[in-house]
Amino acid sequence: MPKAYWVSTYRAVNDSDKLAAYAKLAGPALVANGARFLARGEPSKVYELGLMQRTVLIEFDSVEQAMAAHDSPAYQAALAALGDGADREIRIIEGV
Repeated sequence: MPKAYWVSTYRAVNDSDKLAAYAKLAGPALVANGARFLARGEPSKVYELGLMQRTVLIEFDSVEQAMAAHDSPAYQAALAALGDGADREIRIIEGV
C-alpha cells in the first residue's frame, strides 16, 4: 500500500496566538495517529507561480490513516483552537 502525504500551505496567518494554540494541539494529535513530520517552514526557493508561504509536509502509512488523523477528535480540537487564525489549504495525496 502506498504511503500518503499531507501537504498544508498557509496563505495568511491572521492571528499568531491562535496558530500557536493550534500547533500545540495539532502536532501531538497527528503524531498519535501515525504522522511523521518531514518538513515545515518557509520555502527555501520558489519557482514558476510558487508562493513564498509556510508549508508543512507530513507522511502517513496510507490515505486512510491521514484522513482518520484529520477527522480524529484530538485534531478537530486543534482546528477549533485555530478558528480563523490562518487561511490555509490541506491536501492529502497518495505516494507513488
